[in-house]
Amino acid sequence: MPSDFKPFSRLGRMDSAGAALVFIAALVYLFGLSSPYAPTNGDEMVYIHIARMTAESGHWLPLQSEIVDTRNTKPPLLFWQAMVAGDWGQRWDLWALRLPSVLYTFATTALLAFFTFKFSGRVKTACTAAAVYLLFFSTFRYGRVYLTSAPETFWLALPMWWVLWTRLREGDRSRSASTDLHWLAYTGFGVAFGLGAAYKSFALIAPAAAGLWSAILLSAPKFQWQSTWRTTVGVGWSTVLGLGIFALWFALDPDPAAVWQEFIVAENAGKMSAGQGYWHAALFGAYPMWTQLLAYPENAGLLFFVAIGLILALLLPAFKKSRYAQLAPHQWILLAWLVVWLLVFTLPSQRSARYVIPAMPALAIVTALLWDRVNLAWFWITLVIAAPILLMLARIGWVMGSLEIASPSQVAITLLAACAGFISVIVGFLRKHWCRQATLWCVLAVYGTFGAMVGPLNAPSDDYLSAARTELPGRRVAVPNGFTGQFERYHFVLPTANITPYDAEGRNTGAFQPHLPPAERLDYLLKSFDAVVWLQDDLTQVSPSCLPHCKLLGSRWHVKSRHKSGEITLANLWYPDQWLFRREWLLSSN
Repeated sequence: MPSDFKPFSRLGRMDSAGAALVFIAALVYLFGLSSPYAPTNGDEMVYIHIARMTAESGHWLPLQSEIVDTRNTKPPLLFWQAMVAGDWGQRWDLWALRLPSVLYTFATTALLAFFTFKFSGRVKTACTAAAVYLLFFSTFRYGRVYLTSAPETFWLALPMWWVLWTRLREGDRSRSASTDLHWLAYTGFGVAFGLGAAYKSFALIAPAAAGLWSAILLSAPKFQWQSTWRTTVGVGWSTVLGLGIFALWFALDPDPAAVWQEFIVAENAGKMSAGQGYWHAALFGAYPMWTQLLAYPENAGLLFFVAIGLILALLLPAFKKSRYAQLAPHQWILLAWLVVWLLVFTLPSQRSARYVIPAMPALAIVTALLWDRVNLAWFWITLVIAAPILLMLARIGWVMGSLEIASPSQVAITLLAACAGFISVIVGFLRKHWCRQATLWCVLAVYGTFGAMVGPLNAPSDDYLSAARTELPGRRVAVPNGFTGQFERYHFVLPTANITPYDAEGRNTGAFQPHLPPAERLDYLLKSFDAVVWLQDDLTQVSPSCLPHCKLLGSRWHVKSRHKSGEITLANLWYPDQWLFRREWLLSSN
């Protein structure tokens, strides 16, 4: 074997390990994609409800909804995507509805990995950027299920990718022609702005345009008034074009007045108002400005402390040595991307870390480029936090086996995933050289363990499905709702039934005697509907209170998501069977 072969062999192994991490992360994104317990936002079912109702109408517009004040809660492109993916109701399942979001996320991941490789020249660094982005909790939560963050992030990032590519091709910053972009590029930017806005909101064009303008000028070889003017006009044209594409909603919708009132006034303008006074609310209100400073670490999730370490590694040398003037063009672009989005979204009276999700690709790239400069202590803190999470997930999986919710093989898969995470924790503490990569593997193990743990809960039991197919088509079924729009999830289990929520928060159908004691309310619902989905009231209730005067069609386990004060304590934390699982019964009158 040649003496110079070993270094290349080692480099190849490191690259392979990074590629394996990204590949397994992608599989975890696809694993359990149809699960009702996939990490998501409560609004997902509201959006799916609007998409389903609109598809059933047979028309693209106007959007349809049975939930009060939510018909035009988002622009139509989000719902059209679901209508096409679900084949206008012919293939209406969570896998089909969520898959486009995953594909958008994978496309963004591929782009950021490509540019990281171009900046660093190392496959390992590119794989680190891709893995970090996929392991950000904001990506896993909002870029995997049927929500808006994945499409809007992809489209709004395209202009930044183009500017990065242009600067990379120019290479030499001394070329004066590098300041200006062709008008066709600005037209393309406008189309990207419009498509991104058509998924979420026209308001996103503001940070996207401001970030683009700053990135172009800051990455230019030198300041020129003429180039500044051309850039301003070009970005202005992109902004106008993007707003014009978004405004097509008003032109195409048969009820533009409703769009204006429900989306522009209620959904967007309301977030800029504050009854307490702007500055009082900004400093002391429910959404103070200072919380937005933690938006990027908050979106990082389990990588919160790694993001904190990155910010310190990024800022402290700059304060000491004032090296901003020496930044490369791509560094200026990434800095503008991050800073502008953060600054813009400190202005609304309602602030949320979710608003800066379209800038998370830039954070992933910067994290990978400065990977070795982040102090190991931040990775050790992450491992310490992840260990009890893995332990609790493994414990829940074990209890699910004892309750016969999960089969022995399913429990084994959950425990194996948790063990992989624990091995990563141990390796991270024993081998400093592997600590950073071990942290990524540990976070991935947390996601994988959670997906394996909830896997047995994804599908109803055979008797439940059999009753749904044979006894409930066209029948009126009352279902629980809980949070707004959550009744929609029963359309995937009882697709041919006529579903009505009996905890109808925000719906025109009323709440169906919520003041009655549970047993009396169940009797009332059974008299009012052909069938009722009823949730177990407490652990002492081993069967529905209506028996033997009603018929049990099927049952399944469900996860209790809202707990009252005192239901979870240190004394019962180790016993999730006491506070996490409840029975769900499908009942009909005899």
